[in-house]
This record gives sequence, C-alpha cells and structure tokens, in this order.
Amino acid sequence: MTAHIIDGIALSKQLRADVAKRAAALRSRGVVPGLAVVLVGENPASQVYVRNKVKACEDSGLHSVLERYPATLSEAELLARVDALNRDPAIHGILVQLPLPAHIDAHKVIEAISPAKDVDGFHVASAGALMVGQPGFWPCTPYGCMKMLESIGYDLKGKHAVVIGRSNIVGKPMALMLLQKNATVTVCHSGTQNLKALTLQADVVVAAVGKRNVLTADMVKPGAVVIDVGMNRNDEGKLCGDVDFDGVKEVAGWITPVPGGVGPMTITMLLVNTLEAAERG
Repeated sequence: MTAHIIDGIALSKQLRADVAKRAAALRSRGVVPGLAVVLVGENPASQVYVRNKVKACEDSGLHSVLERYPATLSEAELLARVDALNRDPAIHGILVQLPLPAHIDAHKVIEAISPAKDVDGFHVASAGALMVGQPGFWPCTPYGCMKMLESIGYDLKGKHAVVIGRSNIVGKPMALMLLQKNATVTVCHSGTQNLKALTLQADVVVAAVGKRNVLTADMVKPGAVVIDVGMNRNDEGKLCGDVDFDGVKEVAGWITPVPGGVGPMTITMLLVNTLEAAERG
C-alpha cells in the first residue's frame, strides 16, 4: 500500500483563491488588506522567504510593504519602526522576519507588535488565546497542518497524535490545535526515551524538529497520517523533510511531501491571517 499524498500546493491554490475573493470584497468597501514585512540584515534564506511572502500577497490582491534594513539597525530603531506600523491604518498585519541580528532581542520586538496585527501568531497574547481557546492568530505552520488534515476529512476526535518537536513556532501550538480537535496528544522531544514506542501508537504523527530521518518506516503504524514540517538538505543537496519519505510512504495512509507539502501552506495561512486582520478591522 502506498500512502495518499496531501498536496500542499493544490490546497494552497484553493485557499488563496478564497483569500483573493474575500480581499476583492473588502476592496469594494474601500479596505485594502495590507501586510508589512520587515527584513533586517542579509540572511539569504530570509530574503527568499520574504520575496515569496510579498509575491503571494500581491498575487492574492493584498497590499504588501517590504521594509529592508541593514544588519547594523539598532534595536531602538526597529522598535520605533514597529510602533509606527502599529499606528498605520493601511497596515493590518506586521511580520518581522526571523532570525534577527544578535544585538536585537527578537522576543522584545515580537512583543512590540500589536496583537491585532500579529499575523505570525508569535505574540504572547496570541499564544495565550490559543491556549485558552479564544479567537486570535494561530501560528502559520501548524495552522497549515490543521488545514491539511481538514482537507482529507480526517476526524481527530479520540485519535492519538504524536508531535515530534516542542518549539514555540510549531511543536507547542501544534499540540494545542490538535487538543482543540479532541485528539489525545503526546509531545516528544530531545529528552524523550524510546520515541519509536510512542510513534507506533500514533494515528497522526507531526515531525517538526529540523533533522533528517527522525521518522522512519519501522516507526509508523500502518495507515497513519504523517505530516512532515522539516526542511533539510540531503547528501545531494536536495530539499528533504524530517521523514524518510520513500520508506514511510509504503506504510502510512497519508503523507505530506517535501517540498510541496507544508511549505506552501505556511505562506497561505499568513495571507489568511492578514485577510482576517483586515476583516476584523
């Protein structure tokens, strides 16, 4: 049995078409959803991400502003810029691309963003809203994973979900979102003993550690859903995830590929969050 592929590119197209439709409705009322992307320094990976985010906005009828600053920008100058964007009525979402240069406290910068414009979902207020089940912005990557599960009509109620990774950006919010859908959730990490014993019990596995082959075929229950959040390079320099795709796809029921799985969904959910910020006004 070969697993069904959950195609993040196809699902993204559907969701982006909906964003474009809703954005057009807002524009007809004189509101243009606006996203400000702030890039500090010359990190090549960040430059690619930022370019993709800006292009996705424009393609979906959203207004985007890209602000680039040299790595020498001071923390005070960046905080002042964030404050100005908080007060700008044309901007509904603010995204400060991470990582920031070492002399800038990323936590302080994220906390300076108004929770009403925190479309990355990284603010403590957003994390708190997710924790207690109140409306707020969900972090884009785990939010995209939930949309992928929804797209295959998967009912999480009573299912055992194992999340490998406990980052504030993916692992922890992922666990909370799965809990909201009534899954029984186990969070595994570098201190977990006998990971395989836990993943073999899982109906759903989300791998989000940034390490190749964290999940291999002998660790997966037949028919399980496997979501691969990882972004790594193999020995040939090709993009690969945290999951041994070729092996696992022969055991799993559903699997996301890398590339073309979770990646496109992350940017799509950023557009969804920005649009919702504009709709909330």
